[in-house]
Amino acid sequence: MNDTLIIIPTYNERENIRAIATAVFASSPDVDILFVDDNSPDGTGAIADEMAATDGRVKVLHRAEKNGLGRAYIAGFKWALERQYEFICEMDADFSHNPADVPKLRAAAKEAGLVLGSRYLNGIRVINWPLRRLFLSRGAGVYVKLVTGMPFTDPTGGFKCFRRCVLEAIPLDKIESSGYSFQVEMTHMAWRIGCRIVEVPIVFEERRSGASKMSKNIIFEALLMVWKLYFRARLSRAPACHVQFGSGRFKCDQPR
Repeated sequence: MNDTLIIIPTYNERENIRAIATAVFASSPDVDILFVDDNSPDGTGAIADEMAATDGRVKVLHRAEKNGLGRAYIAGFKWALERQYEFICEMDADFSHNPADVPKLRAAAKEAGLVLGSRYLNGIRVINWPLRRLFLSRGAGVYVKLVTGMPFTDPTGGFKCFRRCVLEAIPLDKIESSGYSFQVEMTHMAWRIGCRIVEVPIVFEERRSGASKMSKNIIFEALLMVWKLYFRARLSRAPACHVQFGSGRFKCDQPR
């Protein structure tokens, strides 16, 4: 079994699923992919099963219904933790995340607990987005930083790599978010336990095909979740404890 798992949630991604797997394996032949399919009516799950039947690196987790990106990732994380993967990555199916950047994230994760693929580190690297979408994304990052204190340029991004020990230290069943605020909540949880988090620059491209899952409800959930995180941290805007990273485990010292 490979030590790295790329979790790719899918819902109506039949146009992308074969191509994204091919591109991931072209840059990282020694990783596994887990497609977490939310019972896509367009047959995405069946295509994933066909791929898994011919390539042992492809795994498929079927869920009964579509109930949010966050729930899909939590299911994927639990699946990965049951199977001893060391590096567990998140990635979109629509090519907005470049598969060629996977080795960069995995290499950085050897010295950190969580690696964030950043669209805004040392400049803006976003392709084919309208200005309003770019302003929304940048504004959300500033908003998250002001409220929570997290010092990251792109806390809302969804291209990231966790070390196993970080996911083991986070109470996954207590994660509340279903939509895109899941990304902020997971990073905040890792940051609060003192996990070493680094950012690496990536290029983000608007999806090549299919429809975006963004909605007003998702945006509202994200706005509210940031304040929930602040109050959950008891109005603290700093990590709760020091963490030693080295042996593959996290050990918290006394809280600050």
